[in-house]
Amino acid sequence: MSTSTGQDSSETGATLRSDGRPVYDRGGTVCVIGAGASGLAAIKNLKEYGFGVDCYERETSVGGAWNWRHDRSPVYASTHLISSKPFTQFPDFPMPDSWPDYPHHSQLLGYLERYADHFDLREDVWFGTEVVRVEPADDNRWDVTTRSTGGYGAERTSRYAAVVVANGHNWAPKIPAYEGLDEFRGQVIHASAYKDTTQLRGKRVLVIGAGNTGCDIAVEAAQQAAKCWHSTRRGYWYAPKYVLGRPTDQVNAGLARLPMGLRQWFSARTLRLTVGDLTRFGMRAPDHKIYETHPIANSQLVYYVGHGDITPVPDVARFRGHSVELSDGQQIEPDLVVLATGYLPKFEFLDPKLLGDDNSGRPTLYLNAFPRRHPTLAVAGLLQSDSGIFPLVHWQTVAIARRLRVQQTEPDRANAFAARVEAGAARRWSSAKVKDSTRHWFEIGHRDYLSELQTVLDDLEVSK
Repeated sequence: MSTSTGQDSSETGATLRSDGRPVYDRGGTVCVIGAGASGLAAIKNLKEYGFGVDCYERETSVGGAWNWRHDRSPVYASTHLISSKPFTQFPDFPMPDSWPDYPHHSQLLGYLERYADHFDLREDVWFGTEVVRVEPADDNRWDVTTRSTGGYGAERTSRYAAVVVANGHNWAPKIPAYEGLDEFRGQVIHASAYKDTTQLRGKRVLVIGAGNTGCDIAVEAAQQAAKCWHSTRRGYWYAPKYVLGRPTDQVNAGLARLPMGLRQWFSARTLRLTVGDLTRFGMRAPDHKIYETHPIANSQLVYYVGHGDITPVPDVARFRGHSVELSDGQQIEPDLVVLATGYLPKFEFLDPKLLGDDNSGRPTLYLNAFPRRHPTLAVAGLLQSDSGIFPLVHWQTVAIARRLRVQQTEPDRANAFAARVEAGAARRWSSAKVKDSTRHWFEIGHRDYLSELQTVLDDLEVSK
C-alpha cells in the first residue's frame, strides 16, 4: 500500500466530532495497529472471518521486533530463537524442515515476510503511518487518528468497528533509577541499543540483568571484552538449549501433563545433573522454584563463568563518577554498562484506563487480550511464554475475530463472553506461582493458556 494516510473511495464521507475534527467512517472495517508477527496474524485471521482490515505500521516494512533494520528493534547480530522451531512456527505456515532447531533472526524476518506474502497481507497495511490517538466513539466504535511517521503531514481520523492493538511490548526500554547514574562518566546503554560485538571489544563491561538478552550479551562480552562482570538481582535457573539430545522446550513439553509440583521437581533435578550447582562458580542459588520466572535458555553462560571469562556479581547499589558500587560493598570500574533490564508495555495512543491499567502500567486483560469494558477493543501478543509465541498469537487472534463476529450477530453469546472477561481479567495463566515483577507481568504457561483459549474458541465458534 501507499505510505499515505489517505483512504480509498469506499469511505462514506466525513462527519464532525464534537471537537470539530472530521472523521471518515470506515464502516465495519477493523483497525490493526502494528505489522509485526502479532499484527500479521490478526490481519490474516480477521480477514478469514470476513472483516475488512486497515493495519497501520509506523515502519516501512513488516516484521516488527524481528525487523533488525528498524530503530526500535531489540534484535542484535547474533540473536537466535530461544524456543525451538516446532514451538515457534504458525500452525498454518510451517518453517522449512531444513532450518536449524533455533533459527537466526534473519530467518525469522524472512519467515514473516513470506507469511505476509503467502496470505496477501501487505495490501492491508499502511506503511510509514503511526497511530496518534485511539478514542472511544458511539456504539462501541473507535476513532483512530493517524499521521505519517515522524509527525509529517496532517493528521487524519477514521472511525472503525473495532481495534486490535499489536504494537508489541519489547521496544520501550525499562531504565532502573540507580543512585548516581547521571554522574557516572563511563558509557551506559540499554540492551535495546546493543547491536554487535564491536561495541564490547577491548572494554571492561558490566552487564546488568539475567534475562535471555543479558545472558547473551555477557557471553559475547566474555569473548570480546577485556573484562566482563554480570550483575543479577537474584539467582536463576539456567537451562541449556539441549537436554537429552533434544531442544529443551520439547523435553519440557513431554512433562507438561505432570502436576506442576512433580514437573518442578523433575526439571530441577535434571538441571542439577546437567548444569550442576552454580554456587560453586560464585553464582547465586535460585530464590524460587523453577518455572516461577521466565525461562533462561543459554548453553554458554555457565561455560564462560567456569572458565573465568564472566565474573558473577550481585545487584548494583549505586553509581559513582568512575566506579559502580555493588550491594556487597565491592567496587568495580567498568568502561561500559549494558542495562539488560527489559522493557515496559507502552500504548502511547490509548488512555491507560481503557485497558484497565492499575496505575502501575500493567493492563488488566482476560487472557492478556480482552479488556473488561470494551468488547470491540483487543490486544494481541501481550504474552511472555515458556514456549514460542507465534502459535499462541495465532489462536489468540482467531478468538479475537470470533468474539468480534459474535458481538455483531449474537448479543446473548456476546454478553455471556463479557461476563467471562469480567470474571477472569485478573487471573494469571500459569500453574506455577510466578514472581510479581514487571518482567513477569505477562508470564503464562503455554499449556494453561491454550487450555483456557480452547474453551473460549469452542464457546465462540462461528462460521467463517
